[in-house]
Amino acid sequence: MNTNRLKGIEVCVFDAYGTLFDVSSVARASQAALGEHWQALSDLWRSKQLQYTWLRAVSGHHADFWKVTEEALEFALRTLRIQHPGLRDQLMDAYLKIQAYPETKPTLERLHRAGLKTAVLSNGTPAMLKAAVTNAGLNTLLDRILSVESVGVFKPHPKVYELACTQFGVTPDKICFVSSNGWDAYSAQAYGFQVLWCNRFDQMPEQIPDTPRGEITTLAELPAWLGMH
Repeated sequence: MNTNRLKGIEVCVFDAYGTLFDVSSVARASQAALGEHWQALSDLWRSKQLQYTWLRAVSGHHADFWKVTEEALEFALRTLRIQHPGLRDQLMDAYLKIQAYPETKPTLERLHRAGLKTAVLSNGTPAMLKAAVTNAGLNTLLDRILSVESVGVFKPHPKVYELACTQFGVTPDKICFVSSNGWDAYSAQAYGFQVLWCNRFDQMPEQIPDTPRGEITTLAELPAWLGMH
């Protein structure tokens, strides 16, 4: 039994990409065209995608996540010298059909049965998030789909995390926030959420404020942290 529990939680809020949804599934779906380069493309695409969100947030030059994702993909394809007719459009379309991790739906079902409110809080555009949630069959398991487009700046700006408090009318400490992205988890904890870092790939701890309340390896471990048996 997990003796480390989060107390006073009324809402569970999840990051989308990398947390509920498997980012690598996008390039993997085009493995026939990419061949042995699919993983390298996936990694570079994701890395550059995040870098562009941070650069745009700091510089004040916001563009939505669809455009940022497209620009990051173009950079990755050029860098790896991958040329294949129609591949760019095929990969972008696959982002709308991104696969959820196997434990995503069962975990959300448990939270739903327990009466907890749930939400996604993501850099993704409303259209991207709606497509992903619908494709994974999660519509009835999420009370809110929250996009940074409501505030016009990417994570980890505090305005993004504030969205969840505003939407549910609760203080930050009433929210359990879960993200597989270390920088996101640490920043959300600094904002005031009770954060669990879903460290799927055994990454090293970030050296930024503040340390998450706990660490899990899959979403299936979340209910125990909430005192659910």
